[in-house]
This record gives sequence, C-alpha cells and structure tokens, in this order.
Amino acid sequence: MLTFLDFEKPVAQLQAQIAELRTANAGEQIDMGDELAKLEAKSADLLKGIYASLSPWQKTQVARHPQRPHFRDYVEHAFTDFLPLGGDRYFGDDDAILGGFATLRGRQVMLIGHEKGHDTQTRLKHNFGMGKPEGYRKASRLMDLAGRFGLPVVTLVDTSGAFPGIEAEERGQAEAIARAIEACLDLPVPMVATIVGEGGSGGAVALASAERVLMFEHAIYSVISPEGCASILWRTAEKAADAAEAMKVTAQDLKELGVIDRIVPEPVGGAHRDPQSAIRYLADTIDDELGKLAGQDIVQLQKTRTDRYLAIGA
Repeated sequence: MLTFLDFEKPVAQLQAQIAELRTANAGEQIDMGDELAKLEAKSADLLKGIYASLSPWQKTQVARHPQRPHFRDYVEHAFTDFLPLGGDRYFGDDDAILGGFATLRGRQVMLIGHEKGHDTQTRLKHNFGMGKPEGYRKASRLMDLAGRFGLPVVTLVDTSGAFPGIEAEERGQAEAIARAIEACLDLPVPMVATIVGEGGSGGAVALASAERVLMFEHAIYSVISPEGCASILWRTAEKAADAAEAMKVTAQDLKELGVIDRIVPEPVGGAHRDPQSAIRYLADTIDDELGKLAGQDIVQLQKTRTDRYLAIGA
C-alpha cells in the first residue's frame, strides 16, 4: 500500500473516494466507469500539479520516502550477473555499503552503493544506509579492483550520512571517507555516480567524487541534513524547511551551481510510484554516460574529476 506524504493529502483523499466508489460499485449493476474515470483523471492532474512545484523541503521528504527504490532494487531490475564482494580486509564487512561486479546493458562494471533497507528488519541490518569505516574501506578496495580489471565504476548514493557512532570514530571514520574520496579521484577508469535518494555529507561524497555526477529529479544532496542545519543556526529542527531552501539541496539548484552534471527524470509523483520506470530511466542514462566516457585517456579522466571539484564555489 502506497504511503502518502503530508503535502499529498488532497490526492490521498481523492484516492480514498475512488477506492470507496469501486467497492460500492462491485456488487451493483450500475456502470460507474465514467465517474471513476473522471476522479482518476482529476487525481492524476492534481498529483502532476503538486509535483510540478515542490519546495526543497517537500523534495527532501520525497527523497526519503520509505518505498523509494534502493540499491537492491536497482541490482534486481537494471543490472545482471551481480557478484557481491564483501569485507575491507581490515576489520569486517558493512551491510550499509554493498558492491561487486555487475553487467549493465552488456557492459561489465563495478557497482557500489548504499542500501537503506525496506522494513524494520532490513533497515537495522543495513544500518539505514549509514556506512561505517569498513564500508568505505570496502568501497576503496572495490575501486582499486575495478582499476586493475579496467572496469568502469558506477555508484548509487543514498544515505543521510556516514554512521556517527563512537565505534565508527574509533575505527577511523574520517580517514576511511577521505581514502574513499582519494580512491575516486585516482581511478584509472571512468566513474559515474548517481544521487538516487539522499546525498548526505561526506558519507555521500565518498562515493560520488566522479567525473560525471547524476541526480534524480527529486533527490537531495547537501553537506548536512536540513534538520541538522536548522538545529545549528536556529537551535530548532522546526526550521528545517527554511534550511532546505537556503542550502540549495535540490537537483535543479545543484545543476545550476555546477555541482552535478545531469538530472534524471522521475515518474510523476516520484520514483516510489513507479519504481520500474524510474530504474529504467536511470539505467538508460548511466549507460549513455558510460558510452561517452569509454576510451578516454586516463590522465584526462583524473584531471576532469579534480578540475570539477576545484571549480565548485570558485
């Protein structure tokens, strides 16, 4: 059952009316097809209108929608021959960051990304997508492996941020993230990163320091969460909507600022309403970008990455 967000209440009410009408009509001989069609068209138009003018805070809620596709959904519906690889060869494995060999449209790649989980059990298992040092060290190891085999790297970023627990700090969280960023910048193969949901802080940058950075239409990407920013500036998380507006967290703002390269469209109402179409759009876009990067000189690839990040904010 689809979960409606607060700003979608008018659509939810219409959908409830449609459901009631269908139930009432089930045992009747009266044809109410025309009335149902009118209500469904009205609901679709209302949804389209709402999503055509979302505020940054509303986009933040869409990016966090619990039914939005996650890493395992992309693996299942966009990639084939996925061979997961685990462990950082130092401490252990991290279920928040997954990766391994995969095939996209006949092209072999190294696929790495955050997995948030879909229900309570899997969210706890994957730590809500918040990577620990061993996760980022695993990502660095897989990038090194991709370089050795000459495979392009594809990353799917969806995290509120790296895990902030004491044990993560004890195991060198900041150093692990820095090493992952360095591994991205030094890759001798093409790299395409996509912000598919939340792109939070260094936990996102560690897997997104690529020469081509894509972003879903209703995803967000920021140095801190809107709630975190509001708590610092206004001493209350209730100002999160104002923070989201000021921080320029949306794909549209970040494209204009040159932080990302391309916006991937989502189905009307967000990726969670039609995951199959959203996944197909993304797979097509990544394949297109990899095709453009294929055969480029290693030095040029590395220079492109370095130059794009040095230029941000200049």
